[in-house]
Amino acid sequence: MLGLSPKYLSYVVSFLVILIFWISHHTIFSTIRGYDRVLIWLNSLFLMFVAFLPFPTALLGEYGSQQLVVVIYAGSVAITRLMLSAAWWYAYDKPHLIRSSMDSVTARAFHIRALYLPLVFLLSIAISFFSVDAAVYSWVLLLVGDSVVLYVLRR
Repeated sequence: MLGLSPKYLSYVVSFLVILIFWISHHTIFSTIRGYDRVLIWLNSLFLMFVAFLPFPTALLGEYGSQQLVVVIYAGSVAITRLMLSAAWWYAYDKPHLIRSSMDSVTARAFHIRALYLPLVFLLSIAISFFSVDAAVYSWVLLLVGDSVVLYVLRR
């Protein structure tokens, strides 16, 4: 059973990443009051990439020291967030889809956070060409950067 610990860990990581996406999705869609066919397709593509995440996470748990696996994982997470961001950007540009009570600080926070996660993961792909460990550790920037963004926006 101890030999399977990387598989358990990758399951937990996969669950937590999907949970974070679910919370982000819920937060974003709580500001959306309507939908159209394009938004449904964008949301469906986002969900397709979420459903794919356990695969690269399992690869990471099994072969996490290999650069290609880190690239696949980071790219998968970046694309997943970009799909959620695309749904947000699309809805935000359609005033009839967004609740009129949304303040500019919240909108700005959504815009910044929509780019921050994909940027960190795409940057980690570049870092992985020099050091796989540094690329994985760069994901800690997500926690630090998100906290900083929220702090600055709440001032």
